Amino acid sequence: MKKKSVNLAVVSNNTLDSRKAVSLEHYDISSALQTTLEFSELIHIFSNKIQSFIPHNAFSYHNDDFNLDISKGITTKNSCTYALKVEDVQLGNLKIMRNQSFSNEEIKLLEELLCCLIYPLKNATLYKQALGMAYTDPLTKTYNRAAFEDSLSREIKLAHRKSNHLSIIFFDIDHFKDINDDYGHDCGDIALASAATCIKDMLRGSDVVFRYGGEEFVILLSDTNIDGAKKLAERIRRSIEKHSIAYGMQIIKLTASLGVSTLRGNDTSDSLIKRADQAMYQAKKNGRNRVQLESPVQLV
Repeated sequence: MKKKSVNLAVVSNNTLDSRKAVSLEHYDISSALQTTLEFSELIHIFSNKIQSFIPHNAFSYHNDDFNLDISKGITTKNSCTYALKVEDVQLGNLKIMRNQSFSNEEIKLLEELLCCLIYPLKNATLYKQALGMAYTDPLTKTYNRAAFEDSLSREIKLAHRKSNHLSIIFFDIDHFKDINDDYGHDCGDIALASAATCIKDMLRGSDVVFRYGGEEFVILLSDTNIDGAKKLAERIRRSIEKHSIAYGMQIIKLTASLGVSTLRGNDTSDSLIKRADQAMYQAKKNGRNRVQLESPVQLV
């Protein structure tokens, strides 16, 4: 008879305190797990290191706090599933799977070995949280320019390697200086936060918006060609156009100008950004409240 999956076994401080005597032969697992703060690398290292102790065919890791789903192998009927937690910090759920059932001895050993994993996962969690704060604009709750530069560099390398499309949209609130001058900076802040919300409401799960500076935002669109980026830019433009701000006794209408560029074969981050920025300013010159595509490739 097959054993049922072991579900929601929480690894906590109490569990750790009762298992101080982990075998010396397991210390190399702890050492290997100290080499990274990346969740994916931690889970893969752990799976590889315990393979000789507890053979398995697959694993999956899910972390709601960071929207992470990491898996390897094919799902099987037999599994051990653990909700990992230490010092009231939720560390996600890990499932180890294989075709044959796990013995009681293997389950006990696996739970001992998990003690090697949870503090590296806690360190990764704290690092991710700190990085999120450093990369987040506190007013608009979007990512900031430093986060954009890091993300764009990474996405360009990925797009070139996999021959994927990549596009960006530059977004600028029209007449933003007038809003600040006429109604004050508090009203300007409300306009920025409202615009950010409108943008986020239009995005797919894979799209990311960043505050680039002042009243400018930039939207990073992975695996999206120029036509797809233009359609999204138009949806954002229409959403902003329909949006009004009630400030004091005044109703303030917002509009925005948007510029779109897409990755070309010889592009760097700077060249891709420059074309989107130029397109956005061309949209302003053409009357504002419109989407402008980048200039076409000049044939020699």
